[in-house]
Amino acid sequence: MGVSATISLSLLSLGPERKVKCYNGYFINGYIFRTKEYGHGRKTYNNGVCIKGSTSSEFEVDYYGRLEEVMELQYHSEQNRVFLFKCYWYDITDKGIIVDPHYGLVEINLKVRHRNVNDVFVFVKQ
Repeated sequence: MGVSATISLSLLSLGPERKVKCYNGYFINGYIFRTKEYGHGRKTYNNGVCIKGSTSSEFEVDYYGRLEEVMELQYHSEQNRVFLFKCYWYDITDKGIIVDPHYGLVEINLKVRHRNVNDVFVFVKQ
């Protein structure tokens, strides 16, 4: 481990700064994601989030949600920052999802219940 990596690791171990910056959107990988609040009253915007995942039994599971908040955590240096999406996750286990067979588009039944999870955050890069 180099000197710069050691310094960064020691700064990260101190935890994030007390100030958190919040945004109503984020641009990554050619996509702009906006919060639900930002999109209120607009005709189009993207607040849908899908995370590819797996369970402990190695089955592939897709998690679907909507973006509620974008947060930036700073770790005592401009180079050490992390962006998080706070999401509202849908429980799609009981007829909560329809996949278009021709185009592969996913439609979520917004009336399904909220997925009761403690982990509402995902890294933006996910």
